[in-house]
This record gives sequence, C-alpha cells and structure tokens, in this order.
Amino acid sequence: MTYVMSDIHGQYEKFLKMLKIIRFKDTDDLYILGDVVDRGPQSVELLRDISMRHNVFPILGNHDMTALMLLRKLCTEVTEDNCENTLNAELLKSLAMWQADGGQATLDGFKRLPPDERSDLLDYLEDFSPYEIVTVGDKRFILVHGGIPYAKRSLPLSKQDIGEMVTERPDYSKRYYKNAYLVTGHTPTASIDEKYKGKIYQGNGHIAIDCGAGFGMNLGCFRLEDSWEYYV
Repeated sequence: MTYVMSDIHGQYEKFLKMLKIIRFKDTDDLYILGDVVDRGPQSVELLRDISMRHNVFPILGNHDMTALMLLRKLCTEVTEDNCENTLNAELLKSLAMWQADGGQATLDGFKRLPPDERSDLLDYLEDFSPYEIVTVGDKRFILVHGGIPYAKRSLPLSKQDIGEMVTERPDYSKRYYKNAYLVTGHTPTASIDEKYKGKIYQGNGHIAIDCGAGFGMNLGCFRLEDSWEYYV
C-alpha cells in the first residue's frame, strides 16, 4: 500500500501511533510531504527514524529547507578570519526568525547529537526531493509540499522553482491537472474550508493533507489506493 503524510513537525509519538494504525509494513511505501521538523519536541528523533527506513520517501518542505540552510551555516567552524562572513547580521536575523517559528526545538535536538551524526542528518535533509510523481493503478498523483502556481501548471515539474514549490498556497477552487491529482501539505486544511479543520480536504483534483499536527490538531494519513483517511 502507498501512504502519504505531511507536516508532522516533530510530533514523533503521533507518527509512531500512525504507523501502528495503518499497520505499516516493509512492503508498503510512505511519502512525507515536507515539514518533518520544527514546532514539535522530537524533530531530530523523527528525522533519525525515517532516515533508517528504506520505504519512507521525504519531500522537501519550507521548514526542512530553512533548517538545512541554517544548521549547515552553524556547523561551519568560526575562526578569526571568517567570523565576519559566517556570523553576519543576516544570518543572525534568519536564525532568530527560525527559532521563533518553531526552530528552537530542532536546534536543541541537533546540538545534542555527536558531530558525525549531525553531518549524516544534514546530508539526509539535503537529499529530500522537491516533488514526487506516483502512479497507483490508473491514478496519477503529483506530491509536493506547498504547491505549484496555477499560472505555471503547464511547466514541467523539473522546471518549477523549488522556493515556490515549498511555499506556494494553491488555489483549491481550481483544478490544475486533467489526469493527475495534486497532493499538498503546507496549507492547513482549516484555512481552505473551516469544516475540514483537522481533516483531509479533497476537491477539484486536490488532496490537501496538512491537518494541523504542528498546531496541536490531527496528524492525517492518506492511502492512495482507495483514498482511505486515517487520523491521530
């Protein structure tokens, strides 16, 4: 079976409960549509777990991208010669914004790791794909964290701007593709329609699965074969 989750945001215990609920097996596949890290208390534990699973495929989210960029810079050895370029005002401002947006928990967990594990984790984050195309039976799914600008929907995915793909808020009132479903996270479903608060949204060729786990609401999981929905 093929499952999709998104925006787990360090909620490692919810993630483990979900795996039990869906009875996740070695023969199954799981796609995580970004924002594995930040806000929740166990981002690093979650990252380490999924990095050791051969059948979990992470897609890049805006929080993952920010964490990777800043943690890479913070791991740079600061010397008298490079101090001004390494610890500049722009970096410190970005770091403060990230910490305020839930990055502090990720940073705290990262600091507790031995240096070699830090490097391995950053390499793993760097390998997150910007999107995936999955075919299940006769159905085709485009998986991305944020979305794709409606005006650019005819542009091949390989030509899309990664920055837009992790931050875009799709127009859920418009169908983007005739022969594919657009599956996204990033936008909490309650902001699409209040009646979908904590629930997966389906409509107009869209499947939106950020149910708000990063804000104390449900973690959702969607099975592509039969559109079955699961919640923790």
